[in-house]
Amino acid sequence: MVAEKTNGPLAGVTVLDLTRVLSGPYCTMLLADMGARVIKVEQPARGDDTRAWGPPFLGGESSYFLSINRNKESLTLDFKAPAGRAVLDTLIGRADVLVENFRPEALARQGLDYPTLAQAQPRLVYASLSGYGHTGPRRAEPGYDAVLQGEGGLMSITGPADGPAYRLGVAVADIVTGMFAAQGVLLALLARHQTGLGQHVDVAMLDSVAALLTYQAGIVFADGTSPGRMGNRHPSIAPYDTFESADGPLVLAVGNDDQWGRFCRVAGLEALEADERFATNPGRVRHYDALAPSIRQALATDTRAGWTARLVAAGVPCGPVRTVDEALDDVQLAARGMIERLAHPTAGEIAVLGVPIKLSATPGGVREPPPTLGEHTDTVLTEIGLTGEEIASLRQSGVV
Repeated sequence: MVAEKTNGPLAGVTVLDLTRVLSGPYCTMLLADMGARVIKVEQPARGDDTRAWGPPFLGGESSYFLSINRNKESLTLDFKAPAGRAVLDTLIGRADVLVENFRPEALARQGLDYPTLAQAQPRLVYASLSGYGHTGPRRAEPGYDAVLQGEGGLMSITGPADGPAYRLGVAVADIVTGMFAAQGVLLALLARHQTGLGQHVDVAMLDSVAALLTYQAGIVFADGTSPGRMGNRHPSIAPYDTFESADGPLVLAVGNDDQWGRFCRVAGLEALEADERFATNPGRVRHYDALAPSIRQALATDTRAGWTARLVAAGVPCGPVRTVDEALDDVQLAARGMIERLAHPTAGEIAVLGVPIKLSATPGGVREPPPTLGEHTDTVLTEIGLTGEEIASLRQSGVV
């Protein structure tokens, strides 16, 4: 089934999706959520690599794949075969956007790079996601999330001060690259509206991870000091950390001196409020080792729920450290439409995350479940003029 028409801001935009795994599919999911028609091109019989990643599986479908491929159509196509390439060329001619995350120069060998395609289709927006970008001495190297978290500096500032570097619990290098690529596609479409021409959107994982460093990079630029691991502490704000309550960890995020005073009064730590060492945020940062034990002792006397209720009422930012299932059960997420349920043809009813960007006039939405492999092959091929006999021949030869 072709995704239903929407009034999303990208309604009428057709995206040809040549991506797999996470960064590219995340990008195209964002575009699909906002109304674009996304045709996902997958290898016959095998499909996107993540279709085999698990457990868990639901009705034979990978939960990993299901999490990032809603609102898309699946076309199986071997475009290295001449007949498959002819189909792909036709689809490219009808597309507004092409998104790919092959290693740089891999598609150029097949004449599917941006400079070649732009000669025949100058309005095409062509987005490339890769490990190191399409320029520079390392452009040919493959990109992997864990490696880029390490090389990009994120791991060096993640983890306990006296322990090893940690990878973040989500594939943040892949995901932020997908987000930047989606933003790049939107910017290129906006520019095309003004100029009539498409362009190449080149987004590298290393660039994307480096862009996340913000104030940590600012420390290096300011005095040449490379930040180290501080556990859950903040290098410039205190107290901004996790503390153990009577029944589990709590995040305390005191962002200014006024909040500090209110925290001390709620926690019965008026003596700390009166201590000149802790009167200002810079002082609390400098003397954190002297400050933290008293806070730990105080917060251990009540539960997460007890502290959260009292501190939030006093205007002090805090909250429990929740498990993923606890977080997803938040009534606020339900009220914001961030948990959506869909009927999948083989997996049954599935839950997926909702659309975090809320537009008042042209909202995006979760319309269709992630496709089964090749679910839309006949529909797409029929649209571009192939007959039933021609489709059957392509299927018999393994092209689709």
